[in-house]
Amino acid sequence: MIKDLVSILIPVYNRVNLIEETIQSAANQSYTNIEIIVVDNCSTDGTWELLEKLALNDNRLRVFRNDENIGPVRNWKRCVDEAKGEFSKILWSDDLIHEDFIKETIPFFENKEVGFVYTSTVIFMDNIHNVKSKIHETFKKTKEFSSNIFIKKMFFSGTYSGKVPYSPGCAIFRTIALKEALKVDIPNYFDYDFSKIAIGNDVLCFLITASKYKKVSFVNKRLSYFREHSDSISTDSGGSKLALFYNAAKGYYLSNYEEKNIGIYSINMWQELKKFKNDNYKFDKLIHFYPKAFKPKGILIKVLNYLS
Repeated sequence: MIKDLVSILIPVYNRVNLIEETIQSAANQSYTNIEIIVVDNCSTDGTWELLEKLALNDNRLRVFRNDENIGPVRNWKRCVDEAKGEFSKILWSDDLIHEDFIKETIPFFENKEVGFVYTSTVIFMDNIHNVKSKIHETFKKTKEFSSNIFIKKMFFSGTYSGKVPYSPGCAIFRTIALKEALKVDIPNYFDYDFSKIAIGNDVLCFLITASKYKKVSFVNKRLSYFREHSDSISTDSGGSKLALFYNAAKGYYLSNYEEKNIGIYSINMWQELKKFKNDNYKFDKLIHFYPKAFKPKGILIKVLNYLS
């Protein structure tokens, strides 16, 4: 049985009214060998002062503060860099996890081929009992399955299917894998700054890890709780923004890790391009989902031109 240290990573900015509840859900884990790392991104609302007080009462809680706001994704990375655990679980500062989240997911890492484990998720509003929807219920049963199946589901299910996760807030990773998979900057056709947009970097955590490990595990229990409110990244971003930037991240992934499948995987991306074309952003050709430096060859040129 695994008894290794697990790092629960909480990046935070201006969440003075929510952060204590989030930290408490981490501290209440039935799996006890944990550390809780919170990195405050130079909050201005009293979040840091609250963190200092909370840290005095729990020696598992390690709090850090950036001297200046370094943007959301660089703050995620700071959390990962501070992790001492063999496994790491990102917990967004406005979300919660069930007390058995780690207990239920950690056993799957007994298999060295498993890169990450994710769970079903509840989206709630003002409190945990006000459930809006349930997502990521990939299978009817808890199971371990091929990373290739996960990657295919990621591309063919569509951004809004809810069948597969995009946010690592519902997952736990091998720390070494997360450090490699979390990309601060994502080269893209229009030189958008993904480190500040913070849409797409999250899905790469899944895709890149899945490309490095043979297996993925899914726990069919609602152990992750995503809070929906007006200033969360997912709520604040319109449907077109999420779809288009997620596809640009997928294009980066394909061009760097799985070029052989660009043709078949581009079909779903093309369908979403048609749906959101010219909707506030520059994307209007399929090739725009791939880095500017990417030069398709042979039949790929024809496929990308045809689907554009």
